[in-house]
Amino acid sequence: MKVVDVDICDAIGQLHRSMPASEARIVSLVPSVTELLCDLGLAASIVGRTGFCIHPADIVHRIPKVGGTKDVNIEKIRALSPTHLIVNIDENEKPTVDRLAQFIPNVVVTHPNAPQDNLSLYRLLGDIFQVPSAADRLIRQFRQALSAMPEVTHPQKVLYCIWKDPWMTVSADTYIANMLRLIAWEVWVPEKNTNRYPVFDWSADLSAQIDRVLLSTEPYRFTQAHVNALEQQIGKPVQLIDGEMISWYGSRAIQGVRYLAGLATMG
Repeated sequence: MKVVDVDICDAIGQLHRSMPASEARIVSLVPSVTELLCDLGLAASIVGRTGFCIHPADIVHRIPKVGGTKDVNIEKIRALSPTHLIVNIDENEKPTVDRLAQFIPNVVVTHPNAPQDNLSLYRLLGDIFQVPSAADRLIRQFRQALSAMPEVTHPQKVLYCIWKDPWMTVSADTYIANMLRLIAWEVWVPEKNTNRYPVFDWSADLSAQIDRVLLSTEPYRFTQAHVNALEQQIGKPVQLIDGEMISWYGSRAIQGVRYLAGLATMG
């Protein structure tokens, strides 16, 4: 059954008209959204992706790369003649997006900032590309994952590390922090912080304020060796965390909620 055209609103209030997937030529500059598009059954419509768009591996390896999330190849994208460009407020740079908007008719802006925002993201892309049933399926799966979340018995103050040299963490208003709140883990941030990804230094005072350190496997590739060294240094529990499960929205967030459910049982 043909889907009737409707106006659809993206993260910055832009209106989009729906288009059959068979007519769309999509360039995605957001790794987690590229995976989501594939899980919505739209892989055949994706004509370009970043080198960081690595999931699902058996599908994306056939899609041309157009650079990174911030250093894209403008002319390579132009040659692909896309109908749609999908970007994210945090991951892509506005000057680059503005240049691409000069020749790409539809620029879809995304900005999930909390787990529940995934529901509107599924609906947004499902409506634009006329795959509402696939969006409904993901919405059901996400809600089921949330409903299966166990009761939290160990609230904690955690320091979530995304980088070293310099050491960097996340602010309380990020998607990562809001994901961790699902299990009552509140992120530590430096006092008087004004940055979304603040730099910090280790100290005895810092260690006294936290229950646990989480070393994410991305964007910095923390390993168990980092865990062991830091645990000896600060004398607090340190844990290696799958960064994709905590920071990737889209369809990966369904697995992410289940992953968090496992963490919630930790003391």
